[in-house]
Amino acid sequence: MNVKPNEMGSMAQNGGVLLKRFVNAFIDFPKPLISLVNGPAVGVSVTVLGLFDAVYATDRATFHTPFSDLGQTPEGCSSYTFPKLMGTGKASEMLLFNKKISAQDACERRLVTEVFPHDSFQAEVESRIQGFAKLPVKSLVYAKQLSRDQERERLHAVNAAECERLVERWQSEDCINAIMKFFSKKSKM
Repeated sequence: MNVKPNEMGSMAQNGGVLLKRFVNAFIDFPKPLISLVNGPAVGVSVTVLGLFDAVYATDRATFHTPFSDLGQTPEGCSSYTFPKLMGTGKASEMLLFNKKISAQDACERRLVTEVFPHDSFQAEVESRIQGFAKLPVKSLVYAKQLSRDQERERLHAVNAAECERLVERWQSEDCINAIMKFFSKKSKM
């Protein structure tokens, strides 16, 4: 896709609006959010996990947030949720230094709730989720509301700040160069 220089600003702005709406949908979702990760998770599919109520992964799953490699910054409220979940140093390894981690590492960092063997993953999580589905819906909604509402405003502010920074980054020379370098490496493979 060829982007004309005079279109970059509006494309970045539109991307920021879409990303903000996408992440806000996770922040505001009233029912429990459960993620199942059975392979490589990269970027926003990793960063939004801090907004989920439970994250189950196979022992083959990996988690990677290569923001610095691409000249970008964190999204999905991860600049807030990751340090809160795993501490500043472990969060920095992922968000600043592009560290890819295993499912077990993600569990130790409290990003993943539980890790299952790959061969039994589907059956084990399906059984668990079917059990959750039998719980009273209003009880789940109210319990989530009580435990999450005190942070909702903060999460929206973090999301807005992250999106604003990303719009700036997407138009920056070093981000554009990093993305071009990434795609030129891919084309040589």
